[in-house]
Amino acid sequence: MSIFTYIVIAIGLSIDCFAVSISSGIALKCFMVRYALRVGIFFGGFQAIMPVIGWFAGLRFNKYIESFDHWIAFILLAAIGAKMIYEAIYYKEEQKTCDPRKLLVLFGLAIATSIDALVIGISFSVLGISILTPVLIIGAVSFIASYAGMYIGDKFGNIFGNKVEIFGGIILILIGLKVLLEHLFFT
Repeated sequence: MSIFTYIVIAIGLSIDCFAVSISSGIALKCFMVRYALRVGIFFGGFQAIMPVIGWFAGLRFNKYIESFDHWIAFILLAAIGAKMIYEAIYYKEEQKTCDPRKLLVLFGLAIATSIDALVIGISFSVLGISILTPVLIIGAVSFIASYAGMYIGDKFGNIFGNKVEIFGGIILILIGLKVLLEHLFFT
């Protein structure tokens, strides 16, 4: 995969972080750099750690699934994307609001927003992709998205709404389709 593809995947993964950060910025009602940094570090850190965990898990099982690994990658990416779209449409905004000042809440949100990254790590593993470059990009993009989300949440409130999460879901579905089509037609 190209660096551009990693960046697009990172953007897709960071959408949850961005949306939760916007909610956090709205809840905080006053932008504070230290809380925005904390949210960015938690979300970016977990988004970077979870693919590594998934990658190692995928390595363990790769020999058993290599004949249909491209289908697994497609299904996982499409499922994550569909889940993001579903949640953006059917979950009420108040269910997403959080208080970034509470470390336990922040820890739980960081895990919840990074489960998708765990699955991406499994996909990278079954596709034989080295993990270092994508993890650095995913962590950095998620950090930036989270920090920016805090700022945007404070300044602009609910203007963007769920459209951002729908866009992120579409990105992940398209990447899954790309992986599948590349394998079917170019290998």
